Amino acid sequence: MIRREFGRRLAVQFLGELADQQEGGDDPDDEGVSSTCQFVGQINSRGIWFGDNPFAFSVPLLMMQLSLISIFTRSLYGLLKPFGQPSIVSYILAGVILGPSVLGRISTFASSVFPAKGKGVFDTFALFGLMLFIFLIGVKTDPSIVLKSGKRTLAIGLLGFFLPYALSGFTAFMLHQFLSLDYDVAKVLPSLVAMQSMTAFPVIACFLAELKIINSEIGRLASASSLICDVCHWSVMTVKYVVYLATTKSLRTSFGSFFSMVLLTIFIVFGIRPAALWAIQRTPEGKPVNERYITAAVVALLSCGFIAEAIGFSAFLASFLLGLVIPDGPPLGATLVERLDCFVSMLLMPTFFTTSGLKMDVFAIKSLKNVGIIQLTVLVGFVGKLVGTTLPPLFLRIPIRDALSLGLIMNSKGIVELAMLNHWRMTNVMNEECFAISMISVVVVTGVITPIVKLLYDPSRRFVAYKRRTILHNRHNEELHILACIHNEENIQATLSLLNASNPTKESPINLCVLHLVKLVGRASSLLTAHPPREKACNSASESERIFGIFRNFEQKNQGSLMLHCYKGVSPYSTMHNDVCSLALEKRITLIIIPFHKQWKPWGTVEMSHAFRELNKNVLGKAPCSVGILIEHSSRKKYHAESSYYRVAVLFFGGADDREALAYARRMSQHPSVLLTLIRFSSSADIVEGTARSKLLDGDILKDFRSNARRYERVSYQEEEVVDASDVIRVLRCMENGYDLVLAGRRHGESTLMQEVRKCSERADLGMIGDVLATADFRCGSLILVVQQQTKVWGLRDPEESSRLRRIKL
Repeated sequence: MIRREFGRRLAVQFLGELADQQEGGDDPDDEGVSSTCQFVGQINSRGIWFGDNPFAFSVPLLMMQLSLISIFTRSLYGLLKPFGQPSIVSYILAGVILGPSVLGRISTFASSVFPAKGKGVFDTFALFGLMLFIFLIGVKTDPSIVLKSGKRTLAIGLLGFFLPYALSGFTAFMLHQFLSLDYDVAKVLPSLVAMQSMTAFPVIACFLAELKIINSEIGRLASASSLICDVCHWSVMTVKYVVYLATTKSLRTSFGSFFSMVLLTIFIVFGIRPAALWAIQRTPEGKPVNERYITAAVVALLSCGFIAEAIGFSAFLASFLLGLVIPDGPPLGATLVERLDCFVSMLLMPTFFTTSGLKMDVFAIKSLKNVGIIQLTVLVGFVGKLVGTTLPPLFLRIPIRDALSLGLIMNSKGIVELAMLNHWRMTNVMNEECFAISMISVVVVTGVITPIVKLLYDPSRRFVAYKRRTILHNRHNEELHILACIHNEENIQATLSLLNASNPTKESPINLCVLHLVKLVGRASSLLTAHPPREKACNSASESERIFGIFRNFEQKNQGSLMLHCYKGVSPYSTMHNDVCSLALEKRITLIIIPFHKQWKPWGTVEMSHAFRELNKNVLGKAPCSVGILIEHSSRKKYHAESSYYRVAVLFFGGADDREALAYARRMSQHPSVLLTLIRFSSSADIVEGTARSKLLDGDILKDFRSNARRYERVSYQEEEVVDASDVIRVLRCMENGYDLVLAGRRHGESTLMQEVRKCSERADLGMIGDVLATADFRCGSLILVVQQQTKVWGLRDPEESSRLRRIKL
């Protein structure tokens, strides 16, 4: 037993020493091919207490490598994020630090942590992660974007590919003609020209998501244009590959290679896609996807990858094609992304990026001439793409900052370019020096572009209207434009109740836009599109169709007094406000109605969404018009019938938002079924801080309302004298169950009274009064609408803001 153990240890030691010797002793005639000796019987280490070296076994070695990669990548990302650097830069730099450029120069570290004998397992792990990532990008991609592309997108995509391709190709040709190039540099220049001319959709999708501009105007334009650019790139590459086969290979090899690829493509498109559509049809809306379908998709991915590698077709291209044929979004595409995305993006992809850095040795760069030649080719391609993607937007009168941002985004590099560089390095298209120079160019270009785009492009900058878009400034009997945002079917009834009370008439109609907001899941590009009605009824209607169907019925009941337009927005919660604000700007909306982030259930529980809360904050801060946050207390729902009276109360303390709420209530008072009560809070001291101009406007609108109240029996005016916050709370509690709808302004000027009221609120997201009304123990009304008047107007100032600035200057 002892003899057998001693012999095993000798064998492990001998093989380990032999492997270490062969790390730098490859035969120069077999460039790019290395061999190592490894003890194949043991994968797991028994531990150091039994005399085993953990680094000599595959599992502990891989665990150590992944641990170091995670520590270095996350640490560098935390350090570089404040400087506007994307994650890819941090990941590559982590590999550079761990590789032969820094720590890898320590022979003990290199031979122990990243030995040649562990390279096969580590690289396989990283490339498998790349294949899964490419598959997920394919699943998230909607290929119909190419067919729907307009002239603008087509022009940007075509010029963005062919102009840099021509310029950098011409530069490479001139360098080859007039300079004496090294063989390795001359061999790699055509490949670099192809890489510089491409704009990979997976790279653009990740870049836009990281910058949080995926559903901005420039983000959508970049996504669609990159797909056009990809089609051009792969079309050219396919032609070059066919020519290569025809000129260098035998007829049998050429025929077999080409038609096997065609057959695999046909099988994926006409075999797997119908199966995926069948699985989707068998999955009811809102129900989880059957595990059998998920298993079948994963098996199909692995099988197609194997077949592609067997016939000489890249497994990565096959996995992307397979992802493309699986419909994006719920249910199947979203489920696949949900199951795989976290594991792939958090563990596998940092590993792949780091392996690229590990293979890079900056000390392999020996010739500054080679650096200049390669960087000149990269620079010409960069400028060509910048010009090609900037000119069409400028011609279409897009602002120069936005056009320049688009050009920089289209120049961004990422995972696809790294995969190409790694492939060229492994197949000896590129030597170690050219690989290091190219890697440096990728890091520098991406690292420089990202902060510049963040500085140049702010989507919210365009959400500034050129005129007042408020209810207060609406002319008498002018059409009222309302945008109603809906998250789910639970928001419908409260919104309809408010719209019905808004008094749509033929003399003063309502132009209503309904926007169904959907979280972006299983897609790489956002969506904001009109939703026309179906010509034929369908039993399996989607949630959006059911929502829009209810509003269309409401339109029919108010025919001639209400016009409906339906839209669906699919985007991440973090940038969903861009859809709301851009649609409000485009449709000249006067009032945005958006649900509160809390929902009270009949059984007393409260459902809260942090994502909806952030969405509401962003809309309030960036909307080009007035905004109303609609709070629905489900525990006290009481929607009026058509024949009954609908009791509305307005709380007036003073300020622009209270005036806007009163203007909206004044419109409601024209409804024959509405009973309106204005409750004005007054005090011996200033109840809210405000300028003389603001108080004058308050007095004018109150005087006008009191004069109308004397003429209409359904309108009443009530004044409440308050001294402190407890008096305000007392008045609000006296209103319990007395009204169907309560309107209040969101912002009130600071005063002693308001500071006391602030202490009674939780977060003050809705302002001091609005937040008190939104708490669960207040029962003022079934619905509460907290109103904020338009805050941004181009060239104009808010009366309170203008006066405050003058006072500060004095």
